[in-house]
Formats: sequence, C-alpha cells, structure tokens
Amino acid sequence: MTARPGDIDSAAIDSGAIDSRAIDRAAEVLRGGGLVAFPTETVYGLGANAADGAAVARVFQVKARPPSHPLIVHLGGAEHLDDWAAEVPAAARLLAERFWPGPLTLVLRRGRRVPLETTGGLETVAVRVPAHPVALALLEAFGGGIAAPSANRFGSVSPTTAGHVRAELGDAVDVVLDGGPCPVGVESTIVDAMGEVVSILRPGGVTREDLEAALGRPLAAPATSPVRVPGQHPSHYAPRAQVVLVEPEEVIAEAERVQESGHQVGVLLPPAFAGAEVKAHAVVALPASMAAYAQRLYAFLRELDQRGCDLIVASLPPEQGLGAAIANRLRRAAGPRPTA
Repeated sequence: MTARPGDIDSAAIDSGAIDSRAIDRAAEVLRGGGLVAFPTETVYGLGANAADGAAVARVFQVKARPPSHPLIVHLGGAEHLDDWAAEVPAAARLLAERFWPGPLTLVLRRGRRVPLETTGGLETVAVRVPAHPVALALLEAFGGGIAAPSANRFGSVSPTTAGHVRAELGDAVDVVLDGGPCPVGVESTIVDAMGEVVSILRPGGVTREDLEAALGRPLAAPATSPVRVPGQHPSHYAPRAQVVLVEPEEVIAEAERVQESGHQVGVLLPPAFAGAEVKAHAVVALPASMAAYAQRLYAFLRELDQRGCDLIVASLPPEQGLGAAIANRLRRAAGPRPTA
C-alpha cells in the first residue's frame, strides 16, 4: 500500500471503532522509514521507527529541530520497557505500573537498541506508553518503538488536532491519523527515574501530587538533575503573537493599554473576570476547570493567531495540579524569541 502525502486518514476512528486499514497503512509507512503523525492523549506526535537512525533524522529535519534535543520513544506497553532501557530501577517500575498507559515519560539509561539519533546523542532514553486507542493500535501493528516529538515546527504551538498537523507540516508527513482532539492537551510529565530519587524535569499531564502519592514521598527539586529533555528551550510552545504575562488582576488593564498603543491584542481572560468587557481585538474566556484549560490551551493560542492578534495578554494559573503544566507552557510561550 502506497502512502499519499497530503492525506488525513480521518477514518482512524469510526463510530468508536478503529479503522484497521488506516492503522495497517501507517505501520507499513513506519517500517519503510516514513513519518506518521498520530494522536496521543496529550498532543499529536510526529512518529518514526525509533530504532531507525535515518528515519529519526527525518523527524528532526521536518520539525527543524536541533539534533541535540532528544525524542520520546512511545511503547505499546510496560512489558517492553526492558527492551529499550539498560536498567529500570524499582521506582521507575512502580510509576510505570501506576501511570501507564498515560501522560508520564520516564528518563532511563539508554538500551543498546536505541540509536543516538533518537536520544540527541545522550546515554539516556525517554520512554512512555500513550493512553490513546489509535496510538496503541498503531504501536501494536508496528511492533516496535515509535520516536515521536510533537507534530509541529520546533518551538511553535503543539498540535491537538489532525488539522493542526497538516496546517503546519503539510505534505512533509507521509500519513496523518485523525483520532479527534487530544483529551489532555498538554504534553506528558517527564521524570528523571534513573535512580530511587525521582525528580520532575517537565510538568505535564500527570501531576506532582499524583506522583508523590504513588511514591509515598516528596519528589526532588528539578535542579538536582542535569538531564536534557524535550521542552526545555527558553522559547517553546509559542504562537506567532508575542505573549505577555501579568498578574490576573492586571490582565484587562494591560490588554487595553497595549491595544490603545496600536497592537491587535488577544486576551486569555481569567475565570474570575468572566463576563467583563475588555477593549481588545479578541478575547478568550478561560474555563474554570484546569483540565478543560489544559485540554484547550494550544487551541486558544492558535485561535488568537488566526484572528490576527500580534500580542496576547495572559496570566499564570495557580501552580497546583495541572496548573503547574499550564504555567510552564505559558512561561515558555512568553520566553525570548530567537533573533533572525
């Protein structure tokens, strides 16, 4: 079966049932060294055969991603963990048992089958089992690990629908599997699990509170680990518009000030100010639920770009639970942009 770049296999899920033809076609593309974008519970991933250095190199090329930034290897189940990691400490096995499938990535020592292209030249490997039926069906049909960062240009807003993938990457992806909107909406939590002392390297869909409850002890501070992982670049998850962060009670005044100065301002309006009139180009009223906010965060940023905003005024949510992941993404989105 020949892949036709430009297609979206929108029948990947049909009335709750997965289209096995679409899955088989995508698995064949992966075996041939091609690229498949597929849904996970977090964001859409741009996948390649994790054991094929040449295929992985194409992921970096399509994303314009620095080759030193490691990729996450997606597995079909925790039973495959020892195939990809040189050693798996007891804490890592406990977390895998508790949170997989799910939005948790474990950083472990690289197994010999993992090429350095996949790990960004590091002797560590990041692995997870996604909690999405299309992703799991693809992994089962393929029969190996799939290296997959988010399916977008490096540093830009992550995709949470198949349409986002095609709009940004176009025909550079051989197959796009459409599994609908991603239910979590922010990337996985990444933890350094190489020893019994576990630390969060990137907050995400599994909260610090849940990890500490599972381990029965507090997590170490992130600064204790020198490990390089995805999502650490100062400017990341960024829309085209500049993002400015202020205190929640200052959002309306700051938005109106910069709108009057000539900007086309978009506003992420905190729930406490729902219904308030704001003199701005575009206003998105944020949901009170952190889960709903996380699920739609990237769609909100894309919407404000599409509505012609050149500046977005936002504030950080309380940094408990999923609020920590949202705040991390907003800080990166507001980070210093690379100069031409």
